[in-house]
Amino acid sequence: MTRTAIVTGAARGIGAATARRLAQDGFAVAVLDLLEDQAKGTAEAIVADGGRALAVGADVADEQSVADAVARVAAELGAPTVLVNNAGILRDNLLFKMSVGDWDAVLGVHLRGAFLMARAVQAHMVEARYGRIVNLSSTSALGNRGQANYSAAKAGMQGFTKTLAIELGKFGVTANVVAPGVIETDMIRETAERIGVSLGDYLSVAAKDVPVGRVGQPEDIANAVSFFCSEQSGFVSGQVLYVAGGPKA
Repeated sequence: MTRTAIVTGAARGIGAATARRLAQDGFAVAVLDLLEDQAKGTAEAIVADGGRALAVGADVADEQSVADAVARVAAELGAPTVLVNNAGILRDNLLFKMSVGDWDAVLGVHLRGAFLMARAVQAHMVEARYGRIVNLSSTSALGNRGQANYSAAKAGMQGFTKTLAIELGKFGVTANVVAPGVIETDMIRETAERIGVSLGDYLSVAAKDVPVGRVGQPEDIANAVSFFCSEQSGFVSGQVLYVAGGPKA
């Protein structure tokens, strides 16, 4: 039996790596991103490797867009019983310079998006009496200068996930969090640009604070997500796994 997984924000970076990994694990994968054209690259790479994938354009912060996207996935790939909420944006600034729009945009994509996606997909999971939800948080949940909005969203993702684990556990659904540290992605490039340093310099400085001596790659996160999405992880729920090359608390 082939299960269907949805990965949001899957056009690039961690989302793309996760979509490819889940396809390798045998899932049919719906590659969701804001623009369908951008999601097609990931979907086409999966198909080229022999997997099943569907590119879907969706605004995860929009209720109707989410409903339409999930309905399309169910019709074209099969009822989704695995959901990875990875979609995210940055609108970094110090508190006194942060606009209401920047606050709302970040919490909208991360928290509202995860809520809308989980609410839409849970019906399929409950019917199947099986499900896996993995939400992406961040070490920024522990606090990070210039990221009041992002830190709040990523901390909120953890509480949201623990509640899903409690509510949905009796239906065979688990919910867990993967919280990346510094991962070499376009989002990190944007952060480096914001503070006025080159990506190479940013990563080399960041690596000095990582016990394993390097920054992470998107595949490092995909590996962790893969475990939480597997059948073997059925007794693990409501957990937060920091994938950051060292201990976090």
